[in-house]
Amino acid sequence: MSSGGRGHRIYSVAVFVVLASLDNVAIGLVPPLYGSISDSFGVAESAIGLVTAITFLVSAVAAVAWAYTGDRHHRKPLLMVGTLVWAAGAAGTAVSGGYAAFFAAQIIAAVGLGAIASVGFSVVSDLIAPRHRGLVMSFWGLSQGIGTLAGTLVGGLLGRHDWRVPFLVLTVVGLAATLAYVFTYDVRRGQSDPELAGVIAHGGEYDYRISRADLPGILRRRTNFWLVLQGLTAQVAFGSLVWLPVLFRERAEQQGYSDDTAIVVGSVFATLFQLGAGFSIIGGLVGDRLQRRDPGGRAMVAAVGILAAVPLYLVLFFVPIRIDVPDGAGAGAAVRAVLSSVVTEPTVGLSLLTALVALALTSANSPNWYALIADVNPPEHRGTVYSLGNLTNGAGRAVGNGLAGVAFRALQGPFPPPLNYAVGLAFFQLFFIPTGLMYWRASRSSPADIATVHELLEARAERREPATPRPTP
Repeated sequence: MSSGGRGHRIYSVAVFVVLASLDNVAIGLVPPLYGSISDSFGVAESAIGLVTAITFLVSAVAAVAWAYTGDRHHRKPLLMVGTLVWAAGAAGTAVSGGYAAFFAAQIIAAVGLGAIASVGFSVVSDLIAPRHRGLVMSFWGLSQGIGTLAGTLVGGLLGRHDWRVPFLVLTVVGLAATLAYVFTYDVRRGQSDPELAGVIAHGGEYDYRISRADLPGILRRRTNFWLVLQGLTAQVAFGSLVWLPVLFRERAEQQGYSDDTAIVVGSVFATLFQLGAGFSIIGGLVGDRLQRRDPGGRAMVAAVGILAAVPLYLVLFFVPIRIDVPDGAGAGAAVRAVLSSVVTEPTVGLSLLTALVALALTSANSPNWYALIADVNPPEHRGTVYSLGNLTNGAGRAVGNGLAGVAFRALQGPFPPPLNYAVGLAFFQLFFIPTGLMYWRASRSSPADIATVHELLEARAERREPATPRPTP
């Protein structure tokens, strides 16, 4: 495999995409096992949910430090160290003997996970030409969605008898991933930007690095403001969705199924209903196409998708589902029964269709958000801006995940389970409305910000002083 050749680049992209999914596998493992873990440690499910909420926030805070360091220094060693740290946290989780040890291990894993997305995003953005950023970033975002689904499914299936097993498996995978990093291509900063193509083709280097003096300008860039802020409300809604397996588990228990069977049913249904995220590829393609015609096109695609999905989510949570699974059956039999119910049970089919469309619409957010960050920022700022957005995302997800547990308990009086989960989840999806409005504002500011970056990179390529930024409307 030649250094920097086509095969080497494909291998490198594959490794980065897989690692982006693995960090979400780690996040998705815990929610299906809330009941088992809480029973093991003798604490309430909400206490385990609190750990998940805090790890979201810790990971997001750590990502800012990882990303800033990555925008200043060599990125490959940082990714390897971060992977080893989260693998150590996964191992610690598997052997934890009490709630405090479990909490500490999850925090360690969260610190390592902060490196994967933030530094990895900076690397991947340097591999993608602007005209294809939406499409390729859809694979980047899709890999993270698949990771969450895999974590939900693996947690429910491998952890149905012993919740520690999935974390042991993840530890081994993390160590293998670290080894895979050794052979990845060392991506040059800015190499995908057409303004810098001539410089890099002739052996030159893009030697600009972020400094603390750049931070005020980053925050003043209007599109950055909206891209970062929208994550607060969007992730309150997305964060509440980690309770989706619990909603379907409660529905199974309401119909008389045992705990083991209900956990599998909840995990499989939640996994099926999130498959619509796979349509993010379409959202990325549409964003790329509209962006070539209108520099505000990416943000407008995200705005329309987010707002159109809200009523569909409200329908999804309240459509009754009749579950027909052999109680006490093995995991394979339970999975087959759930899959067949999509055809045999009209309510299941309707719910699946609703979920697919809702997730397809909201998934337009992800690739266009990634692509816009790369579009409106120079190469040495992208990892840091992504991490700031990720920090806001983490805060929103922590609030959504943590408050959801409180809301479900508060609603349990007037709305007995599983109705309390349905009402609570429906309420949290209303946070998508301000998210859509902020994307609309980003569609107004992004054209000028994109033009400024274009002029800046051209000036640097020609060894001139940077262009004067244009005012943002």
